[in-house]
Amino acid sequence: MSDKYDVIVIGSGPAGYVAAIRAAQLGLKTACIEKWKDKKGAGVNGGTCLNVGCIPSKALLDSSHKYHAAKDDYQAHGIGTGEVTIDVPAMIARKEKIVKQMSGGIAGLFKSNKVTSLYGSGKLLAGRQVELTDNDGNVSILDADNVILASGSVPVDIPVAPVDGDVIIDSTGALELTEVPERLGVIGAGVIGLELGSVWGRLGSKVVCLEALDSFLANMDQQIAKETRKILTKQGLDIRTSCRVTGSEVKGKEVEVTFTDADGNEQKETFDKLIVCVGRRPYTEGLLAGDSGVNLDERGFIYVNDLCSTSAPGVWAIGDVVRGPMLAHKGSEEGVMVAERIAGQKPLVNYDIIPSVIYTHPEVAAVGRTEEQIKADGEEYNVGLFPFVAIGRAVAADQTEGMVKMIADAKTDRVLGCHIVGPNAADLVQQVALAMEFGTTAEDIGMTVFSHPTFSEAVKEAALAVNGHAIHMPNRKRRK
Repeated sequence: MSDKYDVIVIGSGPAGYVAAIRAAQLGLKTACIEKWKDKKGAGVNGGTCLNVGCIPSKALLDSSHKYHAAKDDYQAHGIGTGEVTIDVPAMIARKEKIVKQMSGGIAGLFKSNKVTSLYGSGKLLAGRQVELTDNDGNVSILDADNVILASGSVPVDIPVAPVDGDVIIDSTGALELTEVPERLGVIGAGVIGLELGSVWGRLGSKVVCLEALDSFLANMDQQIAKETRKILTKQGLDIRTSCRVTGSEVKGKEVEVTFTDADGNEQKETFDKLIVCVGRRPYTEGLLAGDSGVNLDERGFIYVNDLCSTSAPGVWAIGDVVRGPMLAHKGSEEGVMVAERIAGQKPLVNYDIIPSVIYTHPEVAAVGRTEEQIKADGEEYNVGLFPFVAIGRAVAADQTEGMVKMIADAKTDRVLGCHIVGPNAADLVQQVALAMEFGTTAEDIGMTVFSHPTFSEAVKEAALAVNGHAIHMPNRKRRK
């Protein structure tokens, strides 16, 4: 005998659990399968993002920033703290408490929405059947009218620096360190590498980031990337581009890393810990039976169309396991879209307006296209730049580093992209994302009344600067 559901979701990360909740809200009998276990072996929801990704990393980022501020910044405000110390185990314990709270929150949401939560591994069989192997090893077969695959992603391993979980660690291991390493190496200067490097750098580590690419943050607007690198270098991160790691050797409690520099010369560095952050890959191991009808593309992602439908009827895939940026909010919106399409509605995800954030301090955020992309497309455009140093709220808060960059079509004034490095960048860029969803022009934003004094005034001023109308700085001469 098999259990029958309208929808079975495999994976309870930000894509999967949101899809399950929305499906249940729409009156569909829904089950969600999750294989993640806590340290005691009990099943927990949330996937990578909640357990070893977005949430715990932000907990540590905030803790490290508070430590750094108390140690180095409060004196300027007339606040004396005496000797400031960091209790790393206590910081890690706080992080784990937050993770437990959030995973429990998903369990509560499942219960209130009548989602059946199943713990174990799910495998898609032919005919929309799912084989469930629970955490005790028991196997059962579940039937569904629709199956949503949301199995997420895992860190990429590289042969030249095999993770041993002790001296050479991945992003998960970097969230579990119980003491501050004196010398920390990070392979990869992307989003994850910079965030983790920032955590331990603020706590006292000497951090070296080795990036194989010639460009820093190659996918970002390069003017903002250049400014970001300048700020992070000033904070003490040693960011080296064009450095390709060729080998590593663990020697006791340290590791010697060999790499070639930008000139092709072989170099060596010794670290107490080495974090491997060279990207993530879709996780499909054990997910698909040979006759499931679901195809993978050449990069190992599940092949889907624009509506996240796979090559098998009634089978959908969302989140990190499909094309597009590996962002929690992108996966969540795909989950909502798929659940509503199963219920007969016609929603779409606007992939052109998906914000992205790097949670360093200050934050780096973007929405829309970069100047490089617009230029490559051959479109005429105008740029508005505005620095936070000219914003009263930023000066009062002693957070003046960075800028807002807005790009608009030269003929229609339609905003094509916004890129920010600076205080509260993640929240500021969301204002522009919302406006872009409604087809805003730079003039529209410039005519909107912004509260004073706020950080968000930099967004208004950048919009004004697009057409040479900024108030609180000299305007750039317009291109002829």
